Amino acid sequence: MLDVLVVDDEPAIRETLSFILEMEGFTVDVAADGEQALAKVHENHPKVVLLDVMMPKKDGYRVCEEIKKDPRTATTRVVILTAMGQAADRARAFEVGADAYISKPFDEDGLIALLRQLVAEGSSA
Repeated sequence: MLDVLVVDDEPAIRETLSFILEMEGFTVDVAADGEQALAKVHENHPKVVLLDVMMPKKDGYRVCEEIKKDPRTATTRVVILTAMGQAADRARAFEVGADAYISKPFDEDGLIALLRQLVAEGSSA
């Protein structure tokens, strides 16, 4: 089973996050936009989706909302990882069902610790 799906429209961010997470022992896949993310969620059933907000086709809020409203994927953990750091952005993320919200630039160790916790919870569910 896939641990983490990294969703970001910036190739450098996808590659960097994939590299870091794989070095930490996570199984990782990537998606470049919201539609691709939803397809991969249904296909690969990741434990955690690491999701940017500002993306083409479907933004991260819509993707999160669709993941959480679908009974097949509702238990998938969603972490919003975005440059949008305003209180309203954070509130919106939690309104659509996000499990966590991290602003870019992010603390790598903190992100790894959070993902370890969420993947472990997903494994015991």
